[in-house]
Amino acid sequence: MDSIKKKKRYGIRIKKYCAEHEEYVLERLEKGGDTAELLAFHARKILWLQHERLVHLIVVFVFSVLFLFSIGLYIVLLNPHAIILTAVVLAVLGAYIRHYFILENTVQYWYTLFDSIYRQVH
Repeated sequence: MDSIKKKKRYGIRIKKYCAEHEEYVLERLEKGGDTAELLAFHARKILWLQHERLVHLIVVFVFSVLFLFSIGLYIVLLNPHAIILTAVVLAVLGAYIRHYFILENTVQYWYTLFDSIYRQVH
């Protein structure tokens, strides 16, 4: 239990987490059984992922504004330190955009999984 606690304390690998959930859902769909329970479980996971997506959208927006501000700072001051700030902010912004892209596409795919489960329930 302690090893699990230590590994998960500082975040999870979201791509792996999503892939494991998708694999679980697809296995359950193939086996059949209580799909109503699976539908509720998957809907809850979608809500969690949507929350994560919203948080990262806000972070992307904030870093985009900060990036534009740092470019403006460089243009006004012509300070070489401002270009270093701009490069750092751009690198972080790029990482967040990539992560947001993964979240966005994953949640859209999960909508199709939800529809498949829903059709089996009804």
